[in-house]
Parts: sequence; C-alpha cells; structure tokens
Amino acid sequence: MEHLDSVRLLLAGLVFGLGLLGLFKAPLGFLWKPAVAATEWGHLLVFFPLFLLLLPGGASASGWVGLGLTALAALLLLSSLGRALRYTKGLEERFAAAFGPVRLPALPGAPARPAPLVLSQLFSVSTPAVVPTRHLYREIEGRALHLDLYRSAEAPRSQPLVVVIHGGSWNSGDSTQLGWLNGYLAARGMAVAAINYRLAPHHVFPAQHEDVLAALGWLKENASRLELDASRIALLGRSAGGQLALLAAYTTRDPAIRAVVSLYAPSDLNWGWNNPTNPWVLDSPKTLSEYLGGTPAQVQERFDAASPIDFVNPGSPPTLLLHGTRDELVFVEQSRRLARRLKEANVPHVELEFPWATHGCDANPAGPAGQITTWAVERFLAVAFHDAPAKAA
Repeated sequence: MEHLDSVRLLLAGLVFGLGLLGLFKAPLGFLWKPAVAATEWGHLLVFFPLFLLLLPGGASASGWVGLGLTALAALLLLSSLGRALRYTKGLEERFAAAFGPVRLPALPGAPARPAPLVLSQLFSVSTPAVVPTRHLYREIEGRALHLDLYRSAEAPRSQPLVVVIHGGSWNSGDSTQLGWLNGYLAARGMAVAAINYRLAPHHVFPAQHEDVLAALGWLKENASRLELDASRIALLGRSAGGQLALLAAYTTRDPAIRAVVSLYAPSDLNWGWNNPTNPWVLDSPKTLSEYLGGTPAQVQERFDAASPIDFVNPGSPPTLLLHGTRDELVFVEQSRRLARRLKEANVPHVELEFPWATHGCDANPAGPAGQITTWAVERFLAVAFHDAPAKAA
C-alpha cells in the first residue's frame, strides 16, 4: 500500500505541476505547450487526478500528501474554465453595444454559435467538413507560394473572403496551421484563403508583407473565376501572422478590406524590442532581428515600417483583437497599446483579453478560448461583411 501511495504522490506532483501552468506563466519554453494544454484542455485533463483520487491507499504520510496534491491539481485544472465562465457574463451585451443587431448567416447543417461558451461542447465542436483546394499565387526567387482556398458548395456564389495568415515567429508554420476555424467559417458562407509566405531568416522583411499583398492581388484578379466577392475582404492572423494582417490592413487603405482580426499579435515592434520576453521561453530580440534583418540601430526603418500601430488612421478598417493576459511569447500590452491607438483614431474595434489564456489559446476549438474566439470572430465578420457600423469596445 505504501508503494501505491508513493506512486500516487509522484503522479500527483506531476499533475499538480501541470495545474500550476494554468495559473502562472511558463518559465521555460518547453513548458509553453503544456501551459496551453492546462488552460484549454484542463476540463478534460481533470479526469486524471480524479482517477488518482479513486485509487486505494492514503494511510501513510505520502498518501495523504498525494491526496492533497491530487485534489489541488483537479481544482487548478478546472480554474481556467471557471474564469472563462465568469468572463463570458455580459459578453453578448458588450458585443451588442459595439455592433448593434448582428445578422448571422445560416446554412444547412452549419448553425452559428448560440453563445460564447457552451458547456455541452467542451468535449467537441462539430462543423461540416470543407476540403480546401490549393492554388499557386506567386513564384519568386525560385520559390512557389501557394494558398489553400476553403469554399463551401452549399454557400451562395460571390462569397466574402477571409484571408488567414499563419503564425510561427515569421520563421516557421504554414497554411495548414490551426485550420479548424477556416473550415468553420467556410461552412457558414465565407470563403477562406489560408496563405503561405516566405520565412525568415532566409527572407527578411518586407518579403513577408509583399507576399501578403501579392496573395490579395491574386485573389482579386481571380475573384470571378473562384466566385469570390472581391469587395468584401477580411484579414485574420495569429501571432506573427497577426502582425502581417494588421500591417496589410492599415497600409493598403483598400476599401475592399472591411475588417482585420488579430490573435495575440505584436503590433509595435519597437516596443517589443525594448521589452523582450523571458529568454528562457523565447529569445524575442533574436526573432525580431532575424525577421527584420538587424537591430534597431542597424535597420530602424524596418522596425518602423513593420509596426502596424504606426499606420493607424481614422480610415483604418474595424479591428478585433484577442489576447491572453498570461501570454509568455507576445505580451498582452501589444494589443492594449494598439487598442488605445485605435481609440484615439476613432477606429471601430473590440479588444478581448482572456485572463486565463496564454499564447495559442485558440488551439483547442472546444476549449474556453477556442469557443469564445470562434463566437467573436463569427459575429465580427458578420457585421463587417454586412456594413453594420461598429463602435469601440
């Protein structure tokens, strides 16, 4: 029995450590993904400590300690869901105040999300499958750049377009990253183009920005053939892709770009250089210098040209910002600073900060941040594509 208590103590310590990642920022890079798991899959992982509680034993000192750690671990793993439930109170009213009435598209078998967080969907969120087609949009320097186009056959022709730009610190990732949302939006009447772009450090800025603009140009040129509505475009990017989405949205001044969505993205690269992340998690100065081809002392003009915050103006498109306040890789202050600049310019925007969430918090579509993100993006795009005015919130 004492042997069983010792094993339970060891397992309890491990799961307790995982639970702590649901409350505190990961101190080391390899703990970032476990932190995402603890916060967005915690309601599923809690079954493990509950199982440990059912094991016999507990008479020895190690047994009692193990029982205590196991119970605490269960509470820690459920804490993100509890905070998310509190966060969603009043969220629908907040969106209604910002956007007014929202007309959500309804297609067979693809209803809109009924609420920001649905407890019955914490195990799985279903959506009709939409198989993308791959298209070559640019050839440059011997490199073929493709995009994946998601388009539902059930939706009407001339669909509004969402261009999705992947993350990965500008040096990794591709168009298949977190593709669930692409299919979800496509099943609800929006065409989605998930693009690839040239990566650092082999290619430095503005190569990535130029690729985004090239993709937009190609999609517009081929809109009739692909049955897209080239007058209704939104950009959506995660992390590094969010920086590229914001930059394209704010610099092109194209009236066809109706909206931009940024998920946990850096918007002020000069501020990011002066406020580096924990080097044990991410060497952000190295990441920025590889992306921009040098330090601010060497290429200040690129730091300025790549900072979307500096291009906000009263004509900038409506913006949705989503960020976890515990983000170890891109500080939430990046979105806060941008929100303040948007407010100063009187640009319609909504900023959502998830108190429990870290970087990549939408990785689990059924998780707390995944569900709320899908709900917010769906409503935001419905407003943008139907010309309903929005207010800052």
